Amino acid sequence: MSNRKKAYTTTKSGHGIRQITSMRLFLPIVCLLAVLLVNVITTPNFFVISMSGNGVLSGYIVDVVNRASELVILAVGMTLVTAASGGQDISVGAVMAVAAAVCCQILSGGEVSVNSLANPIILGIVAAILASALCGAFNGFLVAKLNIQPMVATLILFTAGRGIAQLVTNGQITYIRVGSYQVMGGYIGKCPIPTPIFIAIAVVIIVSLILKKTALGLYIESVGINGTASRLVGLNSTMIKFLTYVICGVMAGIAGVVASSRIYSADANNIGLNLEMDAILAVALGGNVLGGGKFSLMGSVIGAYTIQALTTTLYAMSVKGDQLPVYKAIVVIIIVIIQSPVFKQFLANRKAKQASVVKGGN
Repeated sequence: MSNRKKAYTTTKSGHGIRQITSMRLFLPIVCLLAVLLVNVITTPNFFVISMSGNGVLSGYIVDVVNRASELVILAVGMTLVTAASGGQDISVGAVMAVAAAVCCQILSGGEVSVNSLANPIILGIVAAILASALCGAFNGFLVAKLNIQPMVATLILFTAGRGIAQLVTNGQITYIRVGSYQVMGGYIGKCPIPTPIFIAIAVVIIVSLILKKTALGLYIESVGINGTASRLVGLNSTMIKFLTYVICGVMAGIAGVVASSRIYSADANNIGLNLEMDAILAVALGGNVLGGGKFSLMGSVIGAYTIQALTTTLYAMSVKGDQLPVYKAIVVIIIVIIQSPVFKQFLANRKAKQASVVKGGN
């Protein structure tokens, strides 16, 4: 092979590698694979899926996908809020608790524990989603109309949300010991796959279709990149920001109902606790810019599964629950630094410098 042909082949190969590495989902996928690889090393049977005695799938990987369902749903809403407003909604965990409280209180008819429903399940779910949408509308009004910084605006419900949930349930944990309500957090009939997985998939597909089949996704990116310019070209940036917060509230409501169904109760103190931080990290790990603008919904979904896989890994390594945030923070810092534009530029400059040195030497 001639030197010219070798050079052409090398250049073509290098160009192909650069195309792959420059893809938005490349680093999120690499991070997820790295966490899964650690799981395989520390837990050899991590990918082993078996059928338990009651006819459902079990195993580490099933648990990761199942437990990440609520986080995936939250990450979808957080992605849109981040892209449109350049800020984050830190109240989603508390809104989950409000939605769970409203749902269980309606289904129980005000009782602390019931074995039969006082009202139809659909009524409780619709009421929970409407309540969470109202919370999202409140946040959206503060951010979009009053121009309050998102972190400050959503801090109100972050602080007061669980208190509202306590008021709804009269300070009690409301138990719904009814099999039909536990389906959303358990299994549908004899289906071996957990229901939350289907719900998370449905949410991602529906939101993705809405963003792709309408101009909403483009509008959100435009407002996030430059709200003033968006207004000048005729976009109602206030309404678009407001809408993203309402959607985020609805996502939190769905996640709250699923979380409540898992434990067949409304525990205002623990449902959604600290999940708002994981949702923000999922958006960051997905390669999204936290300052707003272009976004990747699938990147956030991958980020959510990465965080849950990391959590499962640490538990498998016998890390205590109170120590878990420390190890998670260290790993997340490393991943976020790797994905940061400054670090990417640093690597690119070093690579270019090395290439110039080699070329000069030849």
